[in-house]
Amino acid sequence: MATTKNNLVMTLVDLLEQGYRKKTWHGPNLRGSLRRVSAADASWRPGPQRRSIWEIATHAAYWKYTVRRRLTGEKRGSFALRGSNWFGLPADVSDKSWHGVLALLDNEHNALVRLVAALSEVDLGKKAKGSSLTNLFVISGIAYHDVYHAGQIQTLKRLCADARKN
Repeated sequence: MATTKNNLVMTLVDLLEQGYRKKTWHGPNLRGSLRRVSAADASWRPGPQRRSIWEIATHAAYWKYTVRRRLTGEKRGSFALRGSNWFGLPADVSDKSWHGVLALLDNEHNALVRLVAALSEVDLGKKAKGSSLTNLFVISGIAYHDVYHAGQIQTLKRLCADARKN
């Protein structure tokens, strides 16, 4: 029989997976919302100063990295791209570079899930250095972050499709 600790950790892993790629009842998760999005559609903006799907996907990868870094105590600066939080579109918005963003997102998610799966219940109650938030709170928050942005992406895909019709 599994212990409560293992059940809580596995529940968090499941929450991360539901927010990212596991089938759920609530509709598309983050990875599902990105399925069949072309580089052209990913780079489309609904208006000036508005975010694109591409930028949201990169932002989501960055925050998965940030949560993982907070859990491990790693120093900043090891993310694959220069900058933080929001990243502009690259000069090359080809399918190849878009698939690179999707691979980065997958890699950051997988690394985070592996880390969370290795935590103990004691680890979940700890706070990262300099933080007032518990690891449990931060981990559940990144899962909700994925679902939040999945909804944005679904809306952007519809707006993009409508704009291309006109």
